[in-house]
Amino acid sequence: MRGVAVLAVVLLAGVDNLETKACSSQDSAPSSSQVFSTDDGVRFRVEVVAKGLEIPWSLVFMPDGRLLVPERHGRVRVIDTARGTAEIALTIDDVSTDGEAGLLGLALDPAFTSNRLVYLYYTARSPGGGAANRVVRYRESGGRLGEPVVLLDDIPANTIHDGGRLRFGPDGLLYITTGDAANETLAQDVASYAGKILRLNADGTTPRGNPFGSPVYSYGHRNPQGLDWHPATGDLWASEHGATGNDEINVVESGANYGWPLIQGNQTLPGMRAPITFYNPAVAPSGASFYRGQRFPQFANNLFVATLRGTLLLRLRIDPSARRLIGQERLLEGQFGRLRDVVTGPDGYLYFCTNNRDGRGDPTSDDDRIARLVPAS
Repeated sequence: MRGVAVLAVVLLAGVDNLETKACSSQDSAPSSSQVFSTDDGVRFRVEVVAKGLEIPWSLVFMPDGRLLVPERHGRVRVIDTARGTAEIALTIDDVSTDGEAGLLGLALDPAFTSNRLVYLYYTARSPGGGAANRVVRYRESGGRLGEPVVLLDDIPANTIHDGGRLRFGPDGLLYITTGDAANETLAQDVASYAGKILRLNADGTTPRGNPFGSPVYSYGHRNPQGLDWHPATGDLWASEHGATGNDEINVVESGANYGWPLIQGNQTLPGMRAPITFYNPAVAPSGASFYRGQRFPQFANNLFVATLRGTLLLRLRIDPSARRLIGQERLLEGQFGRLRDVVTGPDGYLYFCTNNRDGRGDPTSDDDRIARLVPAS
């Protein structure tokens, strides 16, 4: 479908604070008629399907095609791009938004169609001061989220390095990325939830197969923000922010140590895993997803990574038999600014969102935006 109407979230009744944000840049997004090409000849256009959001952090499609979008300052929106509507499903009152903290990850229960359960990761203000990250389960009803149940609390938080991605794996378990909360020694401490990838049962209990008898699945991470499983092999791939460069793409296994802060980039030590690839200078990789649609056959099983500092969409082509890259490409470099998440939509298009209003970008009057790649004839 071409020419989809742009959903201007800023104009909706009941949406507060969005129109009052200053936008300093005079730049605008590329026209929807502009055609981009990949190295292997894939031609695509970019359609903006929603604009005027405030730091959207995750893009999660519900079975009926509507989008659930958490905004870092504490709102969850339900966006219907087909009807051109957006509603607020939840506003979290105790969210801390200092620095990089806030409402971050969102995931749907694998049985969402029957149980309507939604999982959020956010930074909560502590009653005595300070903050902690937590995983909270909600139930969706009539486009609203209610019945909160805290599944995991007291994950170390800070104004930087809060991780925040939630995703259910093919094993039906919930995976959570956490940053080192600006205390790098915690990443090597398997008793701490910081600097880890965690794994939970859907009810918040610890799976029997976890390697340390706790929610900890892997450790030695600095600030991972992207997770997805290779559609053919089931391998878990993750993107991770490095220190002044050395951003990483890893294949993650149960109980493995990914080295931070003892090694990074191409450094090695016995018993620690080196990344599949790393980036100097930094691109600040965030959300990551394998392409599973039918609109772009050449993209099948490619890993796409949204980048913040890089202001581009990474496309990684993978040899699954060897867990190695056979090619990579930088798409849309500098065209949309800071990119936070990327997912395949149920329509087979590739969707991404910007984070130009997070205090580190140069927002246009339309930011923040949700856009999608569509084939160009």
